[in-house]
Formats: sequence, structure tokens, C-alpha cells
Amino acid sequence: MNKQIFPLLLLILVACTAPTPQPTASPPPLPTPTQTTVPPTPVEIIITATPEPTATALPRTLTICMGAEPDTLYKYGGSMLASANVLEAIYDGPIDTNGYSFQPVILEKIPSLADGDAIIQPVTVSAGDTVLDADGNPVPLAAGVVFRPNGCRADDCEQTYAGGEVQMDQLSVPFTLLAGLKWADGEPLTAQDSVYSFELAGDPETPVSTFDIERTASYTALDEQTVQWIGVPGYLDATYMQNFWHPLPKHIWSNYTAQELLEEEISNQTPLGWGPYMIEEWEIGSHIRLRRNPHYFRANEGLPKFDTLIYRFTGENSLGNLAKLLSGECDLLEQNAHIDDMFAEFLELDEAGELQLITSPGTVWEHLDFGIVPLAYDDGYQSTDRPDFFGDVRTRQALAMCLDRKAVADAIYLGRTELAPSYIPASHPLFNPDAAPIAYNPEQGKLLLDEIGWLDDDGDPTTPRIAQGIPQVPDGTPFSITYRTTTASQRQRTADLFAENLAQCGVQVILEFTEAAEYFADGPEGLIFGRAFDLAQFAWLAETIPACGLYLSEQIPGLNGENWLNNNPSGYASPAFDEACRRALALLPGEPGYADAHYEAQALFAADLPVIPLYYRLKVGAARADFCGFIYDPTAQSDTWNIEVFDYGKGCK
Repeated sequence: MNKQIFPLLLLILVACTAPTPQPTASPPPLPTPTQTTVPPTPVEIIITATPEPTATALPRTLTICMGAEPDTLYKYGGSMLASANVLEAIYDGPIDTNGYSFQPVILEKIPSLADGDAIIQPVTVSAGDTVLDADGNPVPLAAGVVFRPNGCRADDCEQTYAGGEVQMDQLSVPFTLLAGLKWADGEPLTAQDSVYSFELAGDPETPVSTFDIERTASYTALDEQTVQWIGVPGYLDATYMQNFWHPLPKHIWSNYTAQELLEEEISNQTPLGWGPYMIEEWEIGSHIRLRRNPHYFRANEGLPKFDTLIYRFTGENSLGNLAKLLSGECDLLEQNAHIDDMFAEFLELDEAGELQLITSPGTVWEHLDFGIVPLAYDDGYQSTDRPDFFGDVRTRQALAMCLDRKAVADAIYLGRTELAPSYIPASHPLFNPDAAPIAYNPEQGKLLLDEIGWLDDDGDPTTPRIAQGIPQVPDGTPFSITYRTTTASQRQRTADLFAENLAQCGVQVILEFTEAAEYFADGPEGLIFGRAFDLAQFAWLAETIPACGLYLSEQIPGLNGENWLNNNPSGYASPAFDEACRRALALLPGEPGYADAHYEAQALFAADLPVIPLYYRLKVGAARADFCGFIYDPTAQSDTWNIEVFDYGKGCK
């Protein structure tokens, strides 16, 4: 063991007392062979070898320690990450999200327009039929309703209904289950179980969003393995491949009302699934114990690897959870165990081989927005307004060159995260590799500032540059700007480091840290959504459908005094970007031109640089040193998305 980590281990291990090993009974001694004297009479002696006893495989147990206990295991009763981690053991899939794309688990394939199984076809509608209007709302078709007729994907071809029959586009998607699926009680899992789930989700007593249900024209079982989703006319859903309702055991649950299922033990504490494990007991406040499901559809692959699975609720004490991992009480710590509170210590023990620190960039990406068009500019730029620091894209590019994003990200996450290249990650199937972010190059950044008219008039890099001949920036204005963010410690440290970077380029930065509630308050009073900042750091979520829509011009908060929570507080407006992004969002995955439109939008975003993408927040877990199979994926719905292959010991070699 590395002597440098011994004090750390000692400190950790005294945080808890490992169970005292109990003495085991010694096996009885083997009988001593006795020698027999045999008379010299020639006799044949047959000696039979004593067979060795057959080793019996001992039951194997996996213990996952969680920082929080689920509130319920009812699929339509809660949304905690702790619940999702347990539900992955009970239900496998039905669709996994990995690498910003969808993979079938209990389906034969993911439906696709490109493959021809999902289709868009014209349908005739008339007054009274439910359609999607031009604003995206399901409404009865009536005089005055604005709609998009067959083949229309943009605002300029919308029509106003005046009566009679019209044609609209309708999306139809089939989903086919794998053959031979069974519930853990041995009963067949069929398409009817998915239809039952759809009907249950649509019951007024079930507390889930009805967004997708309201936009569904029909959801029917075509046979024992196939269901078909048909959307409301006009609803062209970019995530159509997800419109499969998670099967629920109709043969048991249909005996209960939707209201009763909110309280019943069979739905909340012991739900029946088809996954690798099935629940044995839930001891509130302590643990959930599961056992291997003999009817699991991948059992013939030797999955899962364990006979017993225990989810132990150990709370959010980082030191205590680390001690439990090192003592063997836990085999795995999931991200709710607050590992990030002791990230450096976990990393040190990982490097010493005492445990595995398992990390992955998540989907949350930090970014630094330029206040390109503050709210005060909406009535035209006035001499009394804030100087137009960022109207020239070259200024934005120069500041990006001055920021050492890699060094800052490494300082925050000790080299474990990745830089965000755009609003879409580099691992996304639709990422445009030619839309690369601006590289750290402070010398080039200084030259560009000189070119723009931000001059170092005194030769002192510790003082701010002075404006000379810059439109809408009075001559003599010092390049002194405010960097606003929340009071979160990681953001404060990021801001401190970036302020040092910018100072080296002659840009003075004043740091202001504000509590989140005030920082994200509605406009016009709020700092972000009131567009009252020079630089502002916050975060968005990367998604499977690239979020170019965040930066559409119509998403600027406060335009015409409305929509104060819109998503584009930088004030960025580009007709070219708007056109490319709207085209990308109007097309569906699998349609011709879909990828090209997203590529074009990314390229324009990179060229215009309304924000500087920074880095991804980390997903962090830890496991015993000999653990394998635990793979973090940015878009996975839980830490345990592939729990059936988790293993440790000999199986990992």
C-alpha cells in the first residue's frame, strides 16, 4: 500500500466499525488411514479412489449503497433517481438511452422513418376532429383554428380553417416486443400490457403528465407482440421512437383502480417486472432485497451475475459511505451517496488501487453567456446605455481565446470531465466536428483586441484596455465588465480563474455572486432573464434532440415586454441561424436533410459565438477495486441501467 494514503485510510476506517468476524467451526479431522497386515497369500486387491467432494457454488450477493431511499417503486407514483436505480433491476428497459441515442431492450428494434416502419401519411380531417394547431396545442378543429396542412413544416404555409375537409400529416409508429418475454411470475408479457399502461397513465387519478397522451390519436395492440402509436393529426414528434408505454402487469393490476394503485403494496413496494431481479422485501429505512428472476429473458446468457441484490440506504455522509465501501459493507456507491463532496480523496484511493472512482461527463453543461443585447437596447442603443462591449463578434472570439477552459475544468474536476464544444456534446451522433470551439490562444486574443480598438495604452497588462474607435463604445472607455454567477462553490472558483485569464489579456473583471433565486428571477427585474449582465455563467441540459432552439431569436426574454423566461438571455439574433435551426427542428430523425440542418446550425453557432461553452458536470460513482460492468453514460436514465452485467471478483478477470 502507498504509505502516503495510509493516514487517510486509517481516518476513514475509524468512521465505522467493521463487523467482527465470528469464529467458524473447524471441520472434523479426516480419519487416519490404518495399516492392515495382509498374509502372503496371493490375492488381488482392488483399490477404489475416494471421490473428491463436489464444490457447491455459494450464493452471490451484490450490495449497492444509496444516498437516498425511494419514496415509491410505482412507475406512475414518483420520479426520484433512487427509485430509478431500483426499477432498473425490476424492469430492464424497455428502451435504453445511451450515447444520446435510443437502444431497444425488450423491443425488436427502434422504429425509424428511415427504415420505413414509422411513416408520415396524409389524413383527412373535418370540423370537430382533434388536431394539433399551429401553436402545438391539441384542439377540436373549428373555424379560425390555424393549422399546418399536409406537407407544411413552417409558419409561412400555415392556413386558417374555414370549414369542410382538409388534409394534415399524421405520424404512425409500430413497436414490436421480443418473442417469449415473461413477467417474473412466469406469465407472458404481451402488447396488451403496454396498452394497459397507456390507459392507466391516462386515467385522471394517475398523477403523471398527459402531454403525450393528449397528442395520441390511438394506441392499440395489433397482435400479442405489436402495438401501434398514431399521433393526433399535425403532431410530428421528434422523439416518436419513445412513444412506447412501459408495460405493467395487467393480469394482476387490472383488479385495482388507478386510485388504489397509488397506495397498494403490489404497485408501490413489490411491483412485478420482467428484469433481472424480483423484490423479496423492503425494510423501510434500511434496505430493499431482491432475488434473481428465473424468467429473465437473458437468463440463458448467465445473467444476472448475482443470486441476491441488496439496495442499502446509507445516507449522504460522504466519509461514512467511503468507510462502508472500504470495509466491504458496500460493493458500489451510486451518485446520490455524495461522492463528489470528497472527490479528491476518492481519486487518491482510486489511484492507489483501493477502490474504483467511476466518472462520466453528464448532460449538464456550464456556459458563459455574453450580454450581446441587454434589455436597455430594445428601444435602440442610447448614449446612456451600457457600452456595446460584445456587438462585434471578434470581441467575443478574442475573449474566448483568452479563457483556458481546459485548465479550469481540470482544476474543478481534477482532470475527469470534458469540455463542452457546443450546445451538443462531441459524443452525440449529430455533432458537427467542423464546428470546433475556439482554442485557448491568449496572444492571438490580444492581437484581435488590438485590431478591434481595445488598446493597451499604458503597456501595463494589469490595467484594463481602453476603447478607441469602436462603434457604440465611447473612446476612452476601459474594458471593465461584470461576471455574474450563482454562489455555488464550483461556479465561484470557475469565475475566479477566468477573471485571472481575462486580466492577462487586459480585461478587468468584477465578480458578483448571487443566490440562485434572485439570479434566475423572472424579468424584467431578474439578472439573467431581465438581460442585465455583461457575462453570466449558468447551465443547460444537453438532450438527444440537439437544443439549437435555445438560441432562436424568438427565445430572447422580454421581446415586446413578454415571455420573460425565454431561453436566450444573451439577446443573440441571427436570421441565418434561425433558418437552419427551425429547419432542423421541423424535420424528424430519419428524414432527409435532418442531420445536415443540425450540422449547419452548429456551424453558425460556433461562428457567431453568442455563448462560450465551458464544461460538463460530472456523474460520479465508486465501487470496490475488483468491480466490473458499471458504466456511466451521460444520457442513461439511472446509474444501474445495465445492472444485469454488474460483477466483481473472478468474473471480472
